[in-house]
Amino acid sequence: MLASHGLKVIELGDLAKDKKLLEKFDRKRGTYEVDVKRLDKALADVDSVPTTVLVGHLSHLVSSDMVVVLRCRPSVLATRLKARGYPDRKVAENAEAEALDVILVESVETGREVYEVDTTNISPEEAAGAVLSIMAGEKEKYAI
Repeated sequence: MLASHGLKVIELGDLAKDKKLLEKFDRKRGTYEVDVKRLDKALADVDSVPTTVLVGHLSHLVSSDMVVVLRCRPSVLATRLKARGYPDRKVAENAEAEALDVILVESVETGREVYEVDTTNISPEEAAGAVLSIMAGEKEKYAI
């Protein structure tokens, strides 16, 4: 949706896969490990523009100007992840991380501008609109 507004969108998971940055597979968590420093370097080699949006659970850990954390009530997040076929263990891990503000805290610790959008009761189009508003300077409404 953001790309349809003229923004360049980079899915970090796809970039990690394309650049062969996937490392050891964590069977317990059902995911690959990625060296964030190598991902950040690969990102620097990508032709980006000032309006590039980085998407993914590692996006707050790579170089960027600001971070927008998409939030969701943990119970709703769990329902959404189950509908996508996520294993119960991964659903629980993600819901717990959301309840404990893990990504938000890690984002704040980067020292960059951080904003948050609660997606619990809004559509994907509304969430994209909120991100566009933040990028346009309407930041106070989305301050943490």
